Amino acid sequence: MSGKIIEQVAGAPAVVLEKTIETSISVTETITEKVQIKKAKEYWHTLGPGLTTGAADDDPSGITTYSQTGAAYGFQLLWLAGFTFPLMAVVQEMCARIGLVTGRGLAANIRFHYPKIVIYICAALLFFANTLNIGANLGAMAKAVQLLSPNLNYGLLVVGLAVLSLFLQVFTTYERYAKYLKWLALVLLAYVFSALTVNLNWGEVLRGATVPTINFTKDQIFIITAVLGTTISPYLFFWQTSQEVEEQILGGKTSLKLRQEETSDQEIKDMRVDVWSGMFLSNMVMFFIIAAAAATLFASGVTNITTAADAAAALRPIAGEGAFLLFALGIVGTGMLAIPVLAGSASYAISESFGWKQGLYRKLKGAYPFYGVIIISMVLGFVINLFGIDPIKTLIFTAVINGLIAPVILILILLLSSNKQVMGNRVNSPVVKALGWFITIVMIVAGLATIYSFFS
Repeated sequence: MSGKIIEQVAGAPAVVLEKTIETSISVTETITEKVQIKKAKEYWHTLGPGLTTGAADDDPSGITTYSQTGAAYGFQLLWLAGFTFPLMAVVQEMCARIGLVTGRGLAANIRFHYPKIVIYICAALLFFANTLNIGANLGAMAKAVQLLSPNLNYGLLVVGLAVLSLFLQVFTTYERYAKYLKWLALVLLAYVFSALTVNLNWGEVLRGATVPTINFTKDQIFIITAVLGTTISPYLFFWQTSQEVEEQILGGKTSLKLRQEETSDQEIKDMRVDVWSGMFLSNMVMFFIIAAAAATLFASGVTNITTAADAAAALRPIAGEGAFLLFALGIVGTGMLAIPVLAGSASYAISESFGWKQGLYRKLKGAYPFYGVIIISMVLGFVINLFGIDPIKTLIFTAVINGLIAPVILILILLLSSNKQVMGNRVNSPVVKALGWFITIVMIVAGLATIYSFFS
């Protein structure tokens, strides 16, 4: 039978053969396209806490740090983006795994397994650092909006942005709120497009990205430790772990017993895809911000950036309206993403430390202390702006505080995620454990260097 069909096709006119081939190719392309769309949808569905955590890392304060890095040192420190990517991803993966396996947030686990005084001190310092960061980010967002509409009042903008962010945190359901954060993460692509609109010397970019160089000057050591502090930051540890728990509750695991049931291999696989994707996005954005600042600001002799809005304004005459607009809009978008994470992570840490009811899935009346911490943090962040906040001093203070907290929390994360009594068969592999201790040593050195540069 098949032989007859082949003979018929072979003996068919050329026009018929051509149409048959075109139809076959069209059908194949349609099937391939549908398969690719299906895979893309499945991938997007897999993304969640890891994506939003990574994106929140690139807040306006982080953008200021990256812009200053490129403006002051050109492409020299571009290698930091690649260096910090696996370190950041390994830490956040450990945090996510702790949340998935134990069904508790990071602070709750520390409180349960270690002296309570440790988490009390860390949570208090985290609240202080995050509140300063919220203040700095609100100010940066208001300045960015003023760049786009100079006639708008700065104070009213800060109030409006704070109220909008607070309303979404307190009165939006977690399911809708999580979707909002997920889509908002895509605003980070503005910085990639912004960098691609300028004339990058890809030879210099490649050299800066692959050849680590350090001058060991006081200023450069501080900027390196600032970059490390803003990428491997304590508030991300607490947020990641608690968001994994929130996702479990959203999926129907409403009791601790249900959440502590055997974690499947598929759950671990999906978590890793999510976390590594989020951290890749975060570090890719860092890469392009440093590169854009190096190619424009550093090349033009603009070597001192005090705020993210300063970076956007400085780009305007050098790189044009397109780069300026993308950079300014990115500041507002990343602030709207990062501020809830800063306030929320502080609230998770404090609420879990004291055993209060907590979680964004709860309504206001079901978790007054949890939402109270968020509200207080936001209000204090707003008040800071009334006293003429100094962005650089704020960054220095938060860098010092994070330098003190990060190594302590990292050690506890490593001990928890390597403990069979806590993690069962989901403990760290020897490679992850080795990388974890390497990261901890790096952060201890960075913390000491930050403190030294602050007091010297």
